[in-house]
Amino acid sequence: MPLRSDWSERTCSLARGLDILGDPWGNLVLREVFFGNGRFDAIKARLGVADNVLSKRLAWLVEAGILAQRPYLDGSRTRQEYVLTPKGEDALPVLNAIILWSEKHLDAPAGDAHMRVIHNACGLPTASADTCSHCGSRLTAANTSWHSFTRSEHPVALATAPIPDASHRNESESQS
Repeated sequence: MPLRSDWSERTCSLARGLDILGDPWGNLVLREVFFGNGRFDAIKARLGVADNVLSKRLAWLVEAGILAQRPYLDGSRTRQEYVLTPKGEDALPVLNAIILWSEKHLDAPAGDAHMRVIHNACGLPTASADTCSHCGSRLTAANTSWHSFTRSEHPVALATAPIPDASHRNESESQS
């Protein structure tokens, strides 16, 4: 279900990576899921995106192994929310790099239209996408917050990939 030209078989690593992470809507969907906003209606409301566009991006990110679906009850109806996979969590430095580059090189349309990448242990904004520029620690979804000034007064801890249930893991191991 490609959204555009298929670059997945290119010999260039950048082209293959852009095949998955080069779509603006896909990256904005990932932003929402990292912010802990993984339900279709909530993502749609936050992004102001059409149903068909969002459906395609979510399906694309699930197919690519970046997101997974997890059932939840909405009243008496079971629906799906989207959560990061470990592969999706590994995209964090890419999104951090885009945030940092944008903050450095692009004018904000308003005074509060800024976003910072915060290392939780230091509580300070970092200037690096993958390590804290203050203490040198590796940035992960578990130890990083984003502070979107238009979204919240305070930094928001990022969502992480759910840890697989040990009983489910044992069942699948015994079936192998």
